[in-house]
Amino acid sequence: MKHITYLAMLTAALLSVGRQQSVAQETNAAPEKEVRQTLETYRTALLKRDAAALETMWADDYTFTNGAGETFTKAQRMANIKSGATSLDSINLDEDTKVRVHGNTAVVMSSVTIKGQYSGKQASGRYRSMLVWVKDAPGWQLIANQLTPIAAK
Repeated sequence: MKHITYLAMLTAALLSVGRQQSVAQETNAAPEKEVRQTLETYRTALLKRDAAALETMWADDYTFTNGAGETFTKAQRMANIKSGATSLDSINLDEDTKVRVHGNTAVVMSSVTIKGQYSGKQASGRYRSMLVWVKDAPGWQLIANQLTPIAAK
């Protein structure tokens, strides 16, 4: 009889843990979808050099580190977009894109193939990309992103 009681308690505990994991996954599904949609809007804004859209998507304290290791503020990136020094012909995300949402913060990791230039310098190639988004009153805003070149094998 003791074994049956212990087995019943163990089963209940395992089912409880499984249910908690399921609820956590459902809770993150909607924000993850929002971030993925925002990521596509961001990609389109970069391709179109849509300064108005980028102005709202980049947080005031936004920081960008390009594949050459150079760091730019929001103001510097906006100047490069408006002048044409940053001009991207294509941005293709690989299927390995991962979105992790933690409350009002999301981290996006992916491989990306870019054709174009950043700050007047050729930047075509494959990169690992990391983007950090924070959800604020206007919606998801990008606070930081970094590109790291992927070495050819």
